[in-house]
Amino acid sequence: MKTTLKLSILLFAFILTSCGNKKDEYKPSYSKKSVTTVDKTPASKKIDLTNKGVGPIKSIELTAEINQEMVTKGAELFKKLCTACHRANKKFIGPSPQGILDRRAPEWVMNMILNPNEMVQKDPLAKQLLIEFNGSPMANQNLSEEDARAVLEYFRTLK
Repeated sequence: MKTTLKLSILLFAFILTSCGNKKDEYKPSYSKKSVTTVDKTPASKKIDLTNKGVGPIKSIELTAEINQEMVTKGAELFKKLCTACHRANKKFIGPSPQGILDRRAPEWVMNMILNPNEMVQKDPLAKQLLIEFNGSPMANQNLSEEDARAVLEYFRTLK
């Protein structure tokens, strides 16, 4: 019995020591080609003309001709409601609307104007903009769709 116990302990010790001395090389489960690089482009410079955002505006048609009456109204609204955080031609507390329609779909712009709270909760680009601009959320100015459309028309003139 003692011999069997000694042999069992010896066999068990042998198994333990034989398993512990292996030096396995670490092999990643991915290749260098499959690693995605992080896009360091600021959200305010990214171009996404397919995203329509989250909100009431699903489709909008812009004519080639700019409506000057709407531009005047939109400029007045922008000056009155938006200049606390936005400058027409430069970054301020919020992004500049200059050239916005070269980077965003008109529906996205109007949804951001009309529905900023839900946009920063559900739209990935709006979330990135919130982060880029130090967590300063856009205030909901409670504009009507007509007023938001006038502001959009004003943005079309900012080249």
